Amino acid sequence: MQRIKAKYFATRIDAIVSVAFGALALWIIWSLLNWAVFDATFGANRGDVCREDLHGGACWSVVSTRWRIVLFGLYPFEEQWRSGLASLVMLGVAVLSCIPWFWSTRRLPILWLTGFAIFYVLMRGGWFGLVEVTEQNWGGLSLTVFIFAAVSILGMPLAIVFALLRRSDLPWISKTMALIIDTIRSLPLLSIMFTFAIVMPFVLPDWAIGGKLYRVIVGYALFFACYQAEIIRGGMQALPVGQEEAAKALGLKCRHRIGYIVLPQAFRNALPPTINQFVITFKETSLVTIIGFFDVMASGRAASGTADWNFAVIEMYVFVGLIFFVFVFSLSRYGAYLERRLDTGRR
Repeated sequence: MQRIKAKYFATRIDAIVSVAFGALALWIIWSLLNWAVFDATFGANRGDVCREDLHGGACWSVVSTRWRIVLFGLYPFEEQWRSGLASLVMLGVAVLSCIPWFWSTRRLPILWLTGFAIFYVLMRGGWFGLVEVTEQNWGGLSLTVFIFAAVSILGMPLAIVFALLRRSDLPWISKTMALIIDTIRSLPLLSIMFTFAIVMPFVLPDWAIGGKLYRVIVGYALFFACYQAEIIRGGMQALPVGQEEAAKALGLKCRHRIGYIVLPQAFRNALPPTINQFVITFKETSLVTIIGFFDVMASGRAASGTADWNFAVIEMYVFVGLIFFVFVFSLSRYGAYLERRLDTGRR
């Protein structure tokens, strides 16, 4: 009690400010509870019924009625179990990645590649008796998860290569790589997505064009790799120079110096910005909506865009925002746990 009094009520002005902001906070919380819980409608299964039952509160019936569109998008109704199972597989891969036993240069890539292969087989079909569902019919949360996983799997190894080339002792390699990285980082992500989605088919041979979704993923992975390469390079520059010199004196080969000495410590030093980069990457997957993909954000707009539910746009955006919050907050908390475990903040 004495601590609270000293912190918030030490002077008359402190007491007035604390009471005023406390009252404002209580009013905001009470208003949100009234809107979201006490005056809300939950049970109606039609928009007109929900509209009649509203008393100034939220209509959560739009979520309970239209949630399939948000999670699965245009995926065929009878095959939506595959989309849900595929998303659970990738969620399981993310959970397993948190177990220290998988933290090795062999186990972690195998885990992610295996999980991503299972995810793709379930989503695409055409094998093992599964009906084929083309990428044009993918959507919702599963498409967001697919784009994020594909960008991470492609972008992280590419970022490591870029960072090593950027630190090359040969000036023409390091300067060329620096020019490429700085050029891509100076461009907006949306312009890169448009370039790979619209312009690339005009300059590539027919055999190399591929689907628009895959071209966008490659462009996004390149963008991710350039930013992550600078993060990794910063972690490398924080290492004492004597460590590499000592490794050379011991006769370690270049790949051993990089794999056992440089990269582990570089990732440890660069852990906070790396987690932040993954958080940004997951949130920016919503940009694919602008170039015609039906991700979770576009699915949320479509779910509340009908004549029956067009009055419940806020409720649907709250639901979509909650999905993003769960993923991003979990990733952030895991990053904080890693920082404490690896003690990255101590010098």
